[in-house]
Amino acid sequence: ENIQNHIKSLNFNYRVNLREKNVTYLNKLGCFKDAHTLEVTDKKGKKSEITSSRFIIAVGGRPTDLDCEGGELAISSDDIFSLKKNPGKVLCVGASYISLECAGFLAGLGHDTTIAVRSILLRGFDRQCADKIGHYMESHGVKLKKKVVPKKLEKVDGDRIQVTFSDDSTDIYDTVLVAIGRTADTAKLGLDAVNVKSMQNNGKIPTTDEQTTCPNIYAIGDVMEGCPELTPVAIQAGVALSRRLFGGSNKSMDYQNICTTVFTPIEYGTVGLSEEDAIEKYGESNLEVYHKEFLPLEWSLTESRSVHKAFTKVIVDKSNEKVLGIHFLGPNAGEVMQGYGTAMKKGITFTDLAETVGIHPTSAEEIVTLSVTKSSGEDAAAGGC
Repeated sequence: ENIQNHIKSLNFNYRVNLREKNVTYLNKLGCFKDAHTLEVTDKKGKKSEITSSRFIIAVGGRPTDLDCEGGELAISSDDIFSLKKNPGKVLCVGASYISLECAGFLAGLGHDTTIAVRSILLRGFDRQCADKIGHYMESHGVKLKKKVVPKKLEKVDGDRIQVTFSDDSTDIYDTVLVAIGRTADTAKLGLDAVNVKSMQNNGKIPTTDEQTTCPNIYAIGDVMEGCPELTPVAIQAGVALSRRLFGGSNKSMDYQNICTTVFTPIEYGTVGLSEEDAIEKYGESNLEVYHKEFLPLEWSLTESRSVHKAFTKVIVDKSNEKVLGIHFLGPNAGEVMQGYGTAMKKGITFTDLAETVGIHPTSAEEIVTLSVTKSSGEDAAAGGC
């Protein structure tokens, strides 16, 4: 109830902000008739038309459904906070950050939680960090069922769900939560009528500087192909587009070096390239990777947490010392990483990092005191307090 009330309060505040900015809000479903005409339908089915010189598509996405027999028995991350009953024993399908975050807090609340992993955890993120997250979660009771996908869901014992996996193994759960990606909410927009192309696999719209294949129609946020699915990214892209259209700016949205954090039981903050992407782009011999394992002070005070180590690494271009990626696994990773986003946009070098005085005793200071490289073969475990 508290969560639903919080969401309602957010929606109310958005409506108030729109009204204060003299923006008319229409709770209607839109469908393009032509490049300058939108047919809209209200909740009673009444239709009307809106004309405009430009349109911006910002419909976002919806969780992708589980495509197997009985897939309708599963819920999504949108539903987990609206359940009328205890979720009980839970299967989280998918290895996305949403799946891992949900599995993390469900296990933290004491639920028997399993993640079905088709291939790898956190595709697109740094592999070393993703693997460390997996090990940490397993040590905290989350079970990883690897190299499988559900192929059948069926009701048993009343409301329980028996899942048959692709390896023909079975198990019974109270709740099956699917987080295998998101599909852009574009199916009913009538994009064909305005020659706006969309991706067949996910409904997303390819753009150039947010401009679609129809010159007066733009797309921002999760609906745009290649855009990080993060609310602040959509907001910033909208601001940049508005400034170009109406403020005389010619500055494009910068989709590189965007900070993000995965809120798993051990938080993971990152900005810039993963080690794999850096190797692919620059070549392994042209990189230096500084890394460190360390024990955060707050973890050292309890026996259960002191058996684990936090981790950070910085990926550097040898030719000019430019920092290409920063990764941090540990407490308050989002808070730690935010400031480094600005530094990355300004082209920070490793010398800049090394000459920065750390704040002691914090976890964040571990980033500016890195000295051990992977190529040296030295132990990455940190000593001291």
